[in-house]
Amino acid sequence: MDTIFYIILAIIAVIIFWLIIVFNGFVILKNRTKEAFSDIDVQLKRRYDLIPNLVETVKGYAKHESEIFEKVTLARASAMSAQGMKNKAVAENQLSETLKSLFAVSENYPDLKASTNFLELQRELTDTEDKIQAARRFYNTNVRDLNIKVESFPDNIIAKAFGFSQMELFEADANEKQPVKVNF
Repeated sequence: MDTIFYIILAIIAVIIFWLIIVFNGFVILKNRTKEAFSDIDVQLKRRYDLIPNLVETVKGYAKHESEIFEKVTLARASAMSAQGMKNKAVAENQLSETLKSLFAVSENYPDLKASTNFLELQRELTDTEDKIQAARRFYNTNVRDLNIKVESFPDNIIAKAFGFSQMELFEADANEKQPVKVNF
């Protein structure tokens, strides 16, 4: 009789221990994902701060290109105010597209391309874009790990019981997935 009691007690202890480990695993993955998204926000803030300086520098050389300046300004405002992962991704991708247009305009102004200020801003923005991509990959890796754990049996039972759910990936929009056309 005592042996059965200890076996049952040991099984209960193992189940409780397993529940604690699985729950803590979810907490760790959820917090890593939040941290990864925060890293994206830090880099986006840096980009938002660089864009007005870049626009002003280009304006000094290309005064009659007001349409592109307006598009960049609107895309920046839209990206800064976007809520939710899907909306944020769409707005950020739109901002990236307008920045490409701004750099394309700069090709028409040799004095601008030679400007030390413009070159430094362009270098910083490129560096920031690289950091944003790295932060997105880090975020998506953490989201993937969390989503796998939320879907996997028997962890999905614990996830459902404690309200852990899947998160959205930070994905490129359809325009960014298209191949680049090069004309010679």
